[in-house]
Amino acid sequence: GRLEAVTQQMGYHPQYLDSFLKMQHYLLHMDGPLPFDCRHYIAIMAAARHQCRYLVNLHVLQFLRAGGDPQWLRGLDFIPLKLRNLNEINKILAHRPWLITKEHIEKLLKISEWSWSLAELVHAVVLLAHCHALASFVFGCGCEQDEGPGGRGSLKPLSPGNQCFCEATAGNGCSQELLRINRKRSLDSCMELDSLRERMQRIHVETEGREETRLLQQDREEGEGQGAGVGVQDGTEHRSDPSVGLSPLADTDGEVTSATNLSCYMQDPDFGYQDFARRDEDQTQVFRVQDYSWEDHGFSLVNRLYSDIGHLLDEKFRMVDGLQSSAMAKRQGCEPSVFKRGIWNYIHCMFGIRYDDYDYAEVNQLLERMLKVYIKTVTCYPEKTNPEMFDRFWKQFKHSEKVHVNLLILEARMQAELLYALQAITQYMI
Repeated sequence: GRLEAVTQQMGYHPQYLDSFLKMQHYLLHMDGPLPFDCRHYIAIMAAARHQCRYLVNLHVLQFLRAGGDPQWLRGLDFIPLKLRNLNEINKILAHRPWLITKEHIEKLLKISEWSWSLAELVHAVVLLAHCHALASFVFGCGCEQDEGPGGRGSLKPLSPGNQCFCEATAGNGCSQELLRINRKRSLDSCMELDSLRERMQRIHVETEGREETRLLQQDREEGEGQGAGVGVQDGTEHRSDPSVGLSPLADTDGEVTSATNLSCYMQDPDFGYQDFARRDEDQTQVFRVQDYSWEDHGFSLVNRLYSDIGHLLDEKFRMVDGLQSSAMAKRQGCEPSVFKRGIWNYIHCMFGIRYDDYDYAEVNQLLERMLKVYIKTVTCYPEKTNPEMFDRFWKQFKHSEKVHVNLLILEARMQAELLYALQAITQYMI
């Protein structure tokens, strides 16, 4: 079985991967306030905001396996109003989380047949933030599948196989086996980008032919058996299947799972990131961590309303902070902790989050321009990450260090979204 591309990349840091898998498995597959099919649909909505076809396809498959209604995959117009009402907070959290207010929370919680409970909303918020941040990692590490000649990413991953990376910690030792395989099959972290790309391209080309042959054969069989099919090349649809908006991308179980048009999963597609208020604009208040922090406020709130998720999130935040980066920092002429904090605080600064005890002049000293451009793009509009930017950023980094930077982006972004959402929930409760 081929390893899922995200775990291949995270496998360069096995301890982090283990904490990531535990948290994600709990979020998607263990007892919690939300039904399992709704969890995956919320993940689809979140990934669609960044046009992350890779994650959308993954969760479409999981949604169907969880017994989800195929009609929902036609888009937001075909889902219950309760889920559709989540669209506004999904949009704001993904692009401008500082706009979240207690009024948004109140609107979702107001008494009606479509109202959310506080526990359900916290579960949904963690899911949204997780998938937005994971989309940044997917694009940043080149895991997004190619959608045309040359593709979007600079690394050519293997296509997702039948092993869902959410399920690798099901209590049967799969996680340790996955880590062992990752370590065995991962490339030397010192290998440069060109060599890595060449190898991944070769693997991709070798498997592409077999996949295409299998899919064409399956299409013919389905066409003969059902009189229905989809013209993938010209986009022409000929079928009676209710799942309009799906095209055949079969996994190893032969299920049809790929969304062709992600726009059906979102409204207001032009709404995107804008730079946090300029210095001459004071209408948006800076978020000061001294007033509301993850450690002192967010952790206890999320843990109280959604049991144990706070501990798993906190472990993940601490794990990424503890990753070794001595060589990476040395090349920047600073201590590892100083370099990592510079990246973390720069990401939070882009979302209007400030630390009173930090000198932001350090950011310009620690992070050269191309590194800052890369971090901002992957953080704020990951779908715009392009190979040229990717190549120019990667030159000075080993592969494990590239993954490390993207893990910092993932966790800093997720915490930023959670801080704004949890603060709004706290204000509503008060």
